[in-house]
Amino acid sequence: MTAGHSAADEAARQRAIADQADFISRKAREMARRYPVAADTEAQLGSMLEPLEELGYHVLADRIWPGSVRAQVDFVLVGPSGVYIVDAKSWADVHVQNDHVYQGQDDVTERVENLSGLASHTQAALADIGLPAGEVRTVAVFMNKRHLRGRVHGVDLVGVDGALNYLIGRGIRLQPDQIEAALAATKALFPPHATSPHTTLQLPTELTFSAPVVPISRREALISLEELEEALLSSILAAPIEEWMAFLHPDQARLVCRSFNGPSRIRGAAGTGKTVVGLHRAAYIARTRPGTVLVTTFVKTLPAVLSSLLDRMAHEVSGRVQFEGVYGFALGVLRSRGVPFQLEPRIADRLFEKVWRARGKDHELGRLDPDMGYWKDEILSVIKGRGLTQFEEYGPLARLGRRRGLTGENRHAVWEFYTAYDAELRTAGVCDFADVILLAEQSLRNIPLEGYSAVVIDEAQDLSCAMIRMFHALVGDRPDALNLIGDGQQTIYPGGYTLSEAHISVAGRGVVMTKNYRNTVEIADFAASVVAGDEFVDIEGATSKADVPAQIMRHGSKPKVTRFATRSRHDQSLVEHVRSLLASGTRLGDIGILTHTNWAVNDVSQALTSAGLRFIELLKYDGKPVDAIKIGTIKRAKGLEFKQVLVVHTPVRLLEALPPDADSAATERRELDRRELYVAMTRARDGLWVGVA
Repeated sequence: MTAGHSAADEAARQRAIADQADFISRKAREMARRYPVAADTEAQLGSMLEPLEELGYHVLADRIWPGSVRAQVDFVLVGPSGVYIVDAKSWADVHVQNDHVYQGQDDVTERVENLSGLASHTQAALADIGLPAGEVRTVAVFMNKRHLRGRVHGVDLVGVDGALNYLIGRGIRLQPDQIEAALAATKALFPPHATSPHTTLQLPTELTFSAPVVPISRREALISLEELEEALLSSILAAPIEEWMAFLHPDQARLVCRSFNGPSRIRGAAGTGKTVVGLHRAAYIARTRPGTVLVTTFVKTLPAVLSSLLDRMAHEVSGRVQFEGVYGFALGVLRSRGVPFQLEPRIADRLFEKVWRARGKDHELGRLDPDMGYWKDEILSVIKGRGLTQFEEYGPLARLGRRRGLTGENRHAVWEFYTAYDAELRTAGVCDFADVILLAEQSLRNIPLEGYSAVVIDEAQDLSCAMIRMFHALVGDRPDALNLIGDGQQTIYPGGYTLSEAHISVAGRGVVMTKNYRNTVEIADFAASVVAGDEFVDIEGATSKADVPAQIMRHGSKPKVTRFATRSRHDQSLVEHVRSLLASGTRLGDIGILTHTNWAVNDVSQALTSAGLRFIELLKYDGKPVDAIKIGTIKRAKGLEFKQVLVVHTPVRLLEALPPDADSAATERRELDRRELYVAMTRARDGLWVGVA
């Protein structure tokens, strides 16, 4: 090599060294400027996480990245809701679009991809202790950003306002022994940094600077446990209503994994979270027991909603939880076993009317009460709802919930009506819905159905005695197998039952939920005033008044009740109220319009269509967030929640006192209708509007 070449090469090498030194210097200055921000960001997040330890979580801060010498993991969280690798960030102008992360216009997706690899590595390592991959999650929390939610390459990105709900909102997923095993494995996988108060970034000597390790101290905690719960509520309150319906408050979480040595019952006033506890309990049992968990309820549209909610919150067990309406389950049993039946409800209705004209209308029953519907309830709910086959069973029956007293002669007339109706069904070769339940119950008693570990029954008070017996026959008295959830105050169907009639005992296995998380004080108090003084016979046999929540968590605006002289003015006003809600920031999908009748649903549909407002009927709603107002009957809304509720076309008689000469049957009908109105009002979380026309 010539001297000239050597000089040129040396000059180029010196320029390269200078350029590299300049580059390193610039980067070091940038890092030096950013690092105090990063340290402060970690400190803020650490102080936010620290109170979780009072809820059974373990917060591991500043851990070494597996296989690395210098790389650091901000936090690893291990607790009841799973294992989380948590990275604190404070990027400016960040947003997620089409599975990419952007800062301004720059695609910075590659800056979170390494976290994705860490998640896979952790999942594989914890699989050795039997922890499912779905229980290990990686999340970047942006402490300077609100209303951020996205997922990129398996890494979840959330804003500071959604962090708490993200971390603990999935409810109870790990048992104590699983938590301890996961904690031990996680500590081994993510060892702590050196205990010295500083770590050093390895750069050239002249560019070295100190980087403090972030301590977690109770004295420096940003929020208390109470403030943590308040922040958690605030976060979920701002989300679409479907997120709220699956939200499990830490207080409620204790019930999810509680074990009972036989059939159990969870009850409480509206708004206390019974349905969501039942949903999370179903997921918990599915994780911890072999077999299928059946979630059922009388409202045939509710299972689809609950299925959607569970799929979002616990997708890994959704295949082991079956959602089915009561009649859908019974029909499935009969069809799968080849039991012959011919369900023809319209023919059954015509046959009932035929017998009414021949034996009821102008006879003893018609003189007692000319309303055919009253006697239809007596036969379908009181007699067939229990599967009574002999008059000797009906004669002394208490007839729970039925206000009208019947003499022995009256009861003989009822029984003759029933036997005549039953004979008409047999002659025609058809059955009604009550027969379907009785056939399925008998089939399950003759040949037990294997494969079910538990049944969770929501709104259990709405089922008939035969329905409860059918599900009891499915799982028996095994521990945690039969889970009854409901509230006697929300009974809206005639002809109740008691658990003793069904030969079921929940003695020592009953829980009362006492905190109302859903309604504001104003909504809860107003709804309670509608049914004040009303009594009902609870399924445990006692005559009761409503459970009163010991605590209602929030305040809000007073419910608005307006009376209208015409239906057209009523419908115009409801549209105006909807528009005012939208103008104040309420989403279409967070509004529910509830009616007492199907024809009123049609009227509301026409009014919204004319106003150009999108809507979906509850019959078609499946629990997925939708940008449309939800409308339907009150019965369809059982188990659902809405931020804003409009109860429309409300009969004025429900808000007025009964006349002093009202008979017992009128009192019974009014109490049922008032309880239905109570159900409608308590679906409202934030606001309530009642239109009386």
